[in-house]
Formats: sequence, C-alpha cells, structure tokens
Amino acid sequence: MSPKPMARRATQADVARLAQVSQTTVSMVLTGTGAAQRRVSGAVRERVLRAIEETGYAANPVAQRLAGGRTSIIGVYTYEAVFPVVAGDFYHPFLEGVEQAAEDAGVDLLMFTSLASKAGRGLTASGGVGRLRVADGCILVGRHSYPEDLADLLRRDFPFVFIGRRESAAGVVPYAGAGYAAATQEAVDQLIALGHRRIAALIESTEHESMRDRLEGYRTAVSRAGLEAISFEDPDPNSTELIDALEAAGITAAVAAPDLAAPLRRAALEREWSIPGDLSIVRLGDPERPEQIDGIDWTGFLTPRREMGAEALRLLLRQLADSPESLTQDDLQLHLPCIPHQGATVAPPGRSTPARETRSATARKKAQRA
Repeated sequence: MSPKPMARRATQADVARLAQVSQTTVSMVLTGTGAAQRRVSGAVRERVLRAIEETGYAANPVAQRLAGGRTSIIGVYTYEAVFPVVAGDFYHPFLEGVEQAAEDAGVDLLMFTSLASKAGRGLTASGGVGRLRVADGCILVGRHSYPEDLADLLRRDFPFVFIGRRESAAGVVPYAGAGYAAATQEAVDQLIALGHRRIAALIESTEHESMRDRLEGYRTAVSRAGLEAISFEDPDPNSTELIDALEAAGITAAVAAPDLAAPLRRAALEREWSIPGDLSIVRLGDPERPEQIDGIDWTGFLTPRREMGAEALRLLLRQLADSPESLTQDDLQLHLPCIPHQGATVAPPGRSTPARETRSATARKKAQRA
C-alpha cells in the first residue's frame, strides 16, 4: 500500500474510518504504552498503522514517532524555577548522572524547560502532564513537587521515575532515592559510641519525605539506646531561643538538616561555644541553598546525587523494557546508600567552657521558673 497523502491534514477520525476501528483504538495505538498497547491485537494495530501511512497522518512528527513505537527519547522535567545547569547547583549532579546513563544506554534526553512550575502551579494545574508524552517516559526532579501531579501520572499509562523518595495515596511511585533513614541512624549511633547522651535533631519541614526519613533514623537510634528524643522541626537556627533551648536541655550533639547545620554552627560560635568541644554537629546531607555551602569539614554524610540520577534513568528504561505487572514495589523504589564522611565537627563530649556552664545554669533556672 503506497502513501496517498490527503489534501488537508489528516485526523485521527480519518485514520479510524479507513482502518474501520474507533478513534479510541487509534489513540491507544498512537499514545498508549504498556497495558494500553497490549489491549490492541497485532492485526488491529497493523491495520491502524497502514491507515496512518495511507492517510499521511504520520507526517505529524509526534504521531509519526508514536506510530513507529518508541523514540528512544527520555524526558527530564525539573520543578526548580531555573533549570540547574550550573555545576555548583544542588541539582546539577543528578542531571549529570542521568546524562551519563542515557549515553551508556544509547537514548536521547529531552529537557522540558517550558513546563517549569510557576506561582505554585504544578504539571496538572498547568496542563503539562500530557505534554510529557512526546517522550517514551520521563524523569522528574525537584524538591517542590505536587501530590496531584503524582496522582495524575499514576493514573496514566505513562512510565516515569522521580529522583528522590515520593509517596502518593494513588499508588506506588517509582523513584531512585537516598537512604537517609539508615544514614542518619548510623550517624547518631556514632555519636552515642563517642559518649553523647543528649543529642538533638534539627529538621526542616517534615512534609517532605526526605526530612521524615532523617527524623525516623534519628528516633530509631535514640530509642534503641534508651535515650530521650529531642527534636526541633523548622527551627530558626539564628535565634537565641534555640541556643537557649539547647543549653537548657544539656545538649552536647546535634544532627542537623543540611541547610540548618551552618547557621547553627555560626549561632553557637557567637555564644562562644567551641565546635566540637561544646557542641558536636553532624550535617545530614548536602545543602541545597548555595549560601549554606562553606569550607567547613563537616562530619556527616553526602547525598549520592550522581548515582541517583543514573539509577533513575536505568529504572525508567527497565519499566519500558518489562511489563508493569512483572515489577514489584521493591523493583520500582530504590534506596541508594549515602556516603559517610568523617569530618572535624564531631568529638567526644568534653568539659563545657566556664561561659557555657554559667549560661546553661541560668537557662535551666529560667526554664524551671517558667
């Protein structure tokens, strides 16, 4: 059958009429993946593809690539306002990992730079989820994602992977995440082994999965050691109230979210505390905000960002290669170990400086009067 392009631009209705199928069937052949594709028999699919060729409908680039099956194009979408192309950006190593894995696999990447979330609107609210389908699947990255986007993607028959752990009531979200809970638990265990018994956790908003994981690891470690869990969620590390609270509680060590560690250290030094003599500080990962990057040799762990990006790409390719039913939750949700670093901000608890002892006694008296 030789192509006979129509004078006007062909539509799906023209294809359906020539192939003697419904427009729904044509759409499934063109845009469906996984289960949707398998619902169309080989004979019907062949008839639709021949109708596409005869009508010239495949002259539409998007339709043409879909009619041919796969494009070997993987989409990458970031929720950050500015696409992370600067090497010092927190998200840049994730993309380096994606790029290297894509090169190894022989697939191309398509950056969705025109769909960046603005004014608190995600993909679903802005109508961007459907546009991701020009690729075979998509990798998503960014801290400020939207629950409705995950639910929408899970409802669609479209492969995707998130870089970083994500949860959704709508189903199992595929992701390549960091093992923050295990790494935090190990860091607290090391503080306990050094002799610390009053250990606090400074965590940013627990609405984010990565912060909940860190808090879980902290609580597991102190509970197992029979110690009191003392946590501060969304604290102001620059406030005198926080330092007063640490003094009153007799805290000798703190595990802090990445962007809280440096401000806590500065606030403690302003109170003439010695780091790590008076207060040991563990930084739980890499800071996201550029202003929190400093030259301090932090004790703690690093997020395996490049590895997470590479594994996300490989996981997406596995979804494309295997039937969805063959992949278990363990297959779809990966936890990569964090990278421990023995820096210079942790030491065994020592004798407090006279200045700290005086302030701590005053803070305890104030707390008792309150």
